[in-house]
Amino acid sequence: MNFEQTKNFIGRTLISAIFIYAIPGKIINFERTIDIISNKTIPPTLAPILLILAIICLIFGSILFVSGYKQKSGAYLLLVFIVPTTFIFHFSPFQIKAVLMNAALIGGLVLGTNNVKGN
Repeated sequence: MNFEQTKNFIGRTLISAIFIYAIPGKIINFERTIDIISNKTIPPTLAPILLILAIICLIFGSILFVSGYKQKSGAYLLLVFIVPTTFIFHFSPFQIKAVLMNAALIGGLVLGTNNVKGN
């Protein structure tokens, strides 16, 4: 692995760290997370499905993005998770710090979809 590849790997790992960190909590506290989702005007019957999809996006998105294999696909999966999450959970009530942090992650993921070879 040359310097450029190492630098890119470290960057992808740092961008993905928050997503990787979130996975166990969503699995371990599955029922509590469903309650939180349901309290955001999401129907209780839809909440478990959305949570399962979120966990899938987080796991596969993180693996693909960090590994660099299908990096663009991994970035898109993480974007599918973070964009609606930001709107649903941080715009009402407006949480400027959370919105800006998520916007930074979105920016990093968008950059992660550019200039990717073989994806």
